[in-house]
Amino acid sequence: MKTTVIVGGSKGIGFAITKELINTQKIIVISRTAPELEHQNLTHFSCDILTDNLPNLEAIDNLIYCPGSINLKPIGRLSIEDFKEDFEINVIGAVKTIKHYLTALKKGQQPTILLFSTVATKLGMPYHASIATAKAGVEGLVKSLGAELAPTIRVNAIAPTVTDTDLAAKLLRNEKMIENIKERHPLKRFLDPTDVAHMASFLISEKTQSISGQIMEVDCGIVNFKL
Repeated sequence: MKTTVIVGGSKGIGFAITKELINTQKIIVISRTAPELEHQNLTHFSCDILTDNLPNLEAIDNLIYCPGSINLKPIGRLSIEDFKEDFEINVIGAVKTIKHYLTALKKGQQPTILLFSTVATKLGMPYHASIATAKAGVEGLVKSLGAELAPTIRVNAIAPTVTDTDLAAKLLRNEKMIENIKERHPLKRFLDPTDVAHMASFLISEKTQSISGQIMEVDCGIVNFKL
């Protein structure tokens, strides 16, 4: 049974991935709060990724880093601290985690690293300056590490569109906003966390041994279609 570490696996997309994999893998969730799930395959470590020491693990097969932010403001209202905070959680937290578990990953079976970007790195979207900048850093990290760690460790990222999580609650706070967001997407829907979890499960699986350094858009058509 493979071992997968999910940082931020207690809520949102991370929790959906935890539920997706829990019956077939040993799951280690690292997060500030415990997931609302009990299972013989689940272990939880309470940890603030930016300030606490990460637990030491002997060998892991997959590392999934889920923490992110949605800090949407016009540039005039975005402070330098906003940019620093978004970069810290999205990029520095991922780098800290990867560096800490790199030796353990190299002991794993067909090891993978999976990070998260956003469609806002491809689309010019108002009010996304801080988060798009941070996630562009994540994409650069994926490309660079994918090359550096080949052929031992595969590195990929998922770039989802709007996903129905607590993090996106302000974007989905009433029926009018929900309908407007659906209408903007060619497939006339946005994402449920399980949509992203399915892609995550696929990318860390043996079915994708030829895929590394890729940013996989799960976007309901919004990036590549103009209808």
